[in-house]
Amino acid sequence: MTALRKPILTGKRVILRPITIADAPAMHASLSDAESMRLTGTHETYSLDDVTDHCRLVELADNRVDYAIVVDGETIGETVLNDWHRANRSASFRIAIWYRRHRDRGYGSEATRLLIRFGFEQLGLNRIELEVFAFNPRARHVYEKAGFVHEGTRRQALWWDGRPIDAHVMAIVRGAV
Repeated sequence: MTALRKPILTGKRVILRPITIADAPAMHASLSDAESMRLTGTHETYSLDDVTDHCRLVELADNRVDYAIVVDGETIGETVLNDWHRANRSASFRIAIWYRRHRDRGYGSEATRLLIRFGFEQLGLNRIELEVFAFNPRARHVYEKAGFVHEGTRRQALWWDGRPIDAHVMAIVRGAV
């Protein structure tokens, strides 16, 4: 199998570039943002070594694409197509804008559109799906604007702050954008 080509993707305000091991310190620092942890449902604590190992793996992976979201030279988050099933032409989508000061500025919307287009046009995907927690209507709105459709709910899929939270399953298929 040949190496997966992970080109730089350029939008109007956002650049997506493949994540490298050099991104580990910034990614690790983002794990201290309480809101980011809540929105992604992350309970775990990761060391810098853990994050460095993760970045090393995704940098070399040929079964997923992990991109840093860059605005004005600053890495502000990540977006990923993973759980890639080549035979079914499907993958899962994930995005995180790491800090509050970068949210609600349209960066996540632009990054989402760039990566979805790349998945359909360059990777040959037919279906891209995601999960969004019920306490994150802002993200659900972004996904709907990009063409994702609600397909169902995983009831009480996350336990957060002493209560169960639903996870909504959404997907977009080729030709919907």
